[in-house]
Amino acid sequence: MLSRQAFLCSLGSVYLSLLFIFLLMDVCARPANHSVLKEKVGEGREENEILPPDHLNGVKMELDGHLNKEFHQEVFLGKEREEFEEDSQPRRNRKKLVGIFSKVDINNDKKISAKEMQRWIMEKTDEHFQEAVEENKMHFRAVDPDGDGHVSWDEYKIKFLASKGFNEKEIAEKIKNNEELKIDEETQEVLDNLKDRWYQADNPPPDLLLSEQEFLSFLHPEHSRGMLHFMVQEIIRDLDQDGDKKLTLSEFISLPVGTVENQQAQDIDDDWVRDRRKEFQEVIDANHDGIVTMEELEEYMDPMNEHNALNEARQMIAVADENQNHHLELEEILKYSEYFTGSKLMDYARNVHEEF
Repeated sequence: MLSRQAFLCSLGSVYLSLLFIFLLMDVCARPANHSVLKEKVGEGREENEILPPDHLNGVKMELDGHLNKEFHQEVFLGKEREEFEEDSQPRRNRKKLVGIFSKVDINNDKKISAKEMQRWIMEKTDEHFQEAVEENKMHFRAVDPDGDGHVSWDEYKIKFLASKGFNEKEIAEKIKNNEELKIDEETQEVLDNLKDRWYQADNPPPDLLLSEQEFLSFLHPEHSRGMLHFMVQEIIRDLDQDGDKKLTLSEFISLPVGTVENQQAQDIDDDWVRDRRKEFQEVIDANHDGIVTMEELEEYMDPMNEHNALNEARQMIAVADENQNHHLELEEILKYSEYFTGSKLMDYARNVHEEF
């Protein structure tokens, strides 16, 4: 496969080059110090079991600083999101959505209020939390072969390098004998980043041994206030260009330095930039002073923040509230089903009352 730079050169057109970058901005743009970690993560199940995921369900921002474009669907559908596939039968999905509406509408008045939506968002977020806990049990067993209830950094490092194709027995022997490991620069950078995270997840007294709960914090920082703070520090470090540990709007909407060859892409006013500008000004910057502090970003990132859930509920209602009554009727949710479920339901109004 040609490199991106070679591919762009082959197009031979400034217009097409900019168009190509435009299409890649949302997919490829990521902070430089996370790019290696992201690229080194394979598609294999084993590797995903021991590496912290970049995408966290029910969290508004990815670990690499990008907005979670699937957030609305994750906090509206919870575990049922997998059932709403693009190729599913529209009528079947419509019935599922009608069923969800009935569950959210707890007072059965045929409309959903912001408070009802807030309660539902918190419930679905907790659902994602519990799912992560169950998955962590399996992942922890994979890296704790002796079953002693703790994983050392060396044990984890051996499993990580084995997932990269290194001989597990040879690596274990060298680590045991304190011999030098011949590791390429990129893999070493990933290890250094992971070790920083390992230290943060290691609750006092620090012993570099992670329990199952600490390992959960390592993989899912949203489960720990301390790790959430560390995650916010990492994001601000990646996006903060002047080193003041705060984010301006221009810093938040700019592509991180070194992620694309053609920096003209930063000037393209596309959906990616507009989405980030709107999120910064209307949601993250709580006091609207044009600056996002670490505290503001931490509140924004906290998935169990009830105030955030209420704001999110109001935003979700505003998207589909065509009659402007500050509630959602079934017809409105069905009409805007793509926003809530990722599936566009054709003939949304047909048999609505019969199904409800």
